Parts: sequence; structure tokens; C-alpha cells
Amino acid sequence: MTLTQKRIIILLVIIVIAAVLGRLAVRAVMNFMLGGTMFGGNFL
Repeated sequence: MTLTQKRIIILLVIIVIAAVLGRLAVRAVMNFMLGGTMFGGNFL
């Protein structure tokens, strides 16, 4: 495996992780604005 292949694989992994974290951040902000809980249930 060459150095460029390793760089491409690492970049793809970082992009996937960033996409997942970005979606969670958007959900968290929307839930705070709308007054909901993060994962659908009532904690109290």
C-alpha cells in the first residue's frame, strides 16, 4: 500500500466521522431550540 492510498483512506475515515458528528450537532441544536430531548424519550 503506497503513501497516497493511506492518505486517501485516512481522509475518507475523517470525512465519515465528521459527517456523523455534524448531524448529531445539528440535531442537538434543533432539540435545544424546540425544547425536546436529545434521544426521543422523556428523562423525567
